[in-house]
Amino acid sequence: MAILSARRRSAAISVAAVAGLAAAGVGFAVGGASAGTVSGSLYRDPSSAVVRWVAANPGDSRAAVIRDKIASQPQARWYANFNPSTIQSEVSSFIGAANAAQQIPVLSVYEITNRDCGGASAGGAPDLNQYQTWVSNFARGLGNQTVLIILETDSLALQTCLSTSELNARNQALTTATQTIKSGNPNAKVYLDGGHSTWNSANDTANRLRAAGVQYADGFFTNVSNFNPTSSEANFGRAVISALNGMGISGKRQVIDTSRNGGAAGDWCADDNTDRRIGQYPTTNTGDANIDAYLWVKPPGEADGCRYTAGSFQPDLAFSLANGAPNPPPTTAPPTTNPPTTAPPTTAPPTTAAPTTAPPTTPPPAGNGCSASVAINQWNGGFTASVNVTAGSASINGWTVTIALPSGAAITGTWNAQASGTSGTVRFTNVGYNGQVGAGQTTNFGFQGTGTGQGATATCAA
Repeated sequence: MAILSARRRSAAISVAAVAGLAAAGVGFAVGGASAGTVSGSLYRDPSSAVVRWVAANPGDSRAAVIRDKIASQPQARWYANFNPSTIQSEVSSFIGAANAAQQIPVLSVYEITNRDCGGASAGGAPDLNQYQTWVSNFARGLGNQTVLIILETDSLALQTCLSTSELNARNQALTTATQTIKSGNPNAKVYLDGGHSTWNSANDTANRLRAAGVQYADGFFTNVSNFNPTSSEANFGRAVISALNGMGISGKRQVIDTSRNGGAAGDWCADDNTDRRIGQYPTTNTGDANIDAYLWVKPPGEADGCRYTAGSFQPDLAFSLANGAPNPPPTTAPPTTNPPTTAPPTTAPPTTAAPTTAPPTTPPPAGNGCSASVAINQWNGGFTASVNVTAGSASINGWTVTIALPSGAAITGTWNAQASGTSGTVRFTNVGYNGQVGAGQTTNFGFQGTGTGQGATATCAA
């Protein structure tokens, strides 16, 4: 994911130069400015690589630090596989879980043809026509709530491998992708690639953004997979915004990746660098009118392709980033392999309110085997379901839950389980990381559907 060797090269513009532009009056925000255009809590993916690792390695000496300072935090879900036939359902499932938590998901689209100019993260769609098909299917799964889309890291900052005709085609593809996503979900916030503060100049970046259709987007992102200080990125962003304003493109804002910018500078390739630290924890409360969010786009602990395979989770890298870093804000929920259930979709009443939450339909476990209970959160036209699977007096290794849905109900998305069927009687089986449940312990999965879910019943077999 975004592993560019080009990021190791000398900058086209220095941090000092960017700061100089800002000091000269180029787009500085007034102190105490309100946050950007996004508000609300960010969604923590309950099935991310770091969460799965923590769940599978509770006895590891590094687990507590990684759990508390990385796995507890919301991070971007990357979509980097060319899978046009399944991408809609994958996105719909992820979005459904975030909507059920009444939180804002961050999705990183990394599928552009000839991505990374054939570097460590080479791949993407075979051609731009197939790319547009993939994007169209992706957009159909986005729902209608607020989502943040990081559209094609390095697609604009790294162009050295593209001919003039290829560059023009890429710019058109990004413009069309932005419009397609906005058409699929008008509440989607789309950000284009702004590189970072020590790569291309602010004016050059603004020109590239304009050519790629930033006028149709919400703004741009910077510092993905890099380590520049937040203050440098914010100054750079203000200079880019000022340059865009001078082109007649106003109202654009920045998001900054702070996942790994809390430590020392040095060689970009962090697989061998133990001086790095996680930066500011993810939030939409930036206090800066130019900046919509500080995000963890590059998941901390995932490799850059130097010593380890690009995108693979490495606990030693995660521990190095987290060890010695400050604790997260006290409001951050502790890590869990389950999606949050205390905050419902924005169109539904809270799941903690007694009148809207159905009581468990099955009694607690007795003896061996397992039991399941389902709680329905119903709103007009749809519902989400949270299902607890509890082991009896002995631990279990694998489970199957059978849900009998009311007539007319249909499942549109599932998380933390694999579903067989979408209506009537549906069977759910565990995924790899939650099949083992200790005696008397509980794991959880969920699903979202249309129609009425009230009255659904659940049975469990181990």
